[in-house]
Amino acid sequence: MRIRLLAGAAAGLSLALVGVLPAGAATPGNASLSVLHGVPDLTVDVYVNGALTLDNFAPGDVAGPLDLAPGTYTVAITAADAADASAPVIGPIDLPLAADMNYTAVAHLDAAGAPTATLFTNDISKTAPGEGRLTVRHVAAAPAVDVLAGGTAVISGLVNPKEQVLNLPAATISAAVAAAGTTAPVIGPADVNVAEGVNTIVYAWGSLEANNLKLAVQTISGLHNAPVGVPSGELGLASDSSSSAPWLIGVSLLVAAGGVLLLSRRTSVRVSRD
Repeated sequence: MRIRLLAGAAAGLSLALVGVLPAGAATPGNASLSVLHGVPDLTVDVYVNGALTLDNFAPGDVAGPLDLAPGTYTVAITAADAADASAPVIGPIDLPLAADMNYTAVAHLDAAGAPTATLFTNDISKTAPGEGRLTVRHVAAAPAVDVLAGGTAVISGLVNPKEQVLNLPAATISAAVAAAGTTAPVIGPADVNVAEGVNTIVYAWGSLEANNLKLAVQTISGLHNAPVGVPSGELGLASDSSSSAPWLIGVSLLVAAGGVLLLSRRTSVRVSRD
């Protein structure tokens, strides 16, 4: 994935690449946004307010955390290398981002396999001493699932595109995803580190029918201390057969002249705020 830097675009968009955004470094009053591309077999371009922002955004690509001024960002997703945003395959859609909030925008498949998008609001409230937070999100083309820890269901009947949040003692757990009411994993098992003061967010994405289900892991740290601004996430991918240690990536965009930046994905878009 390449991030194009655009200045003086017709939409009035000006972006400057600043570099890695450390955890906890989001500007007070801004919103923090991470983006996950969870639709298999589709490479796209992403336009924000009519300007090309993400070029050749591929399945498994991530962007963020992004430090963005609050506001509503209009996003259109086109086929890769489209001339402009006039014929989107997804959108245009509006993403409302509030001050001092933390979000993850996910382009994914719905339960029936149609491309869609979901905007999740991440829980950045403080955790108790000695505890971490585990958030599980179902964004795969698959029916309801159970999440197993050590072979026992700790989350039951989770449907696309819902989530469940657990506050747990800090530990490394062996997690797997199985069809609801069963114990035979369709993803995993994989070790997930639930660290003290960290919201560890696990996504099940891909397609059960196409046999390409995967896990993505995002972490949002700094939740056991008084927050300084909004903690920022680190988003990464792990295959269904490997450990789910996150692939860390940080990108910061400075938005000027009514600027903007944003997200991904393909036709029949639905944006929900959880």
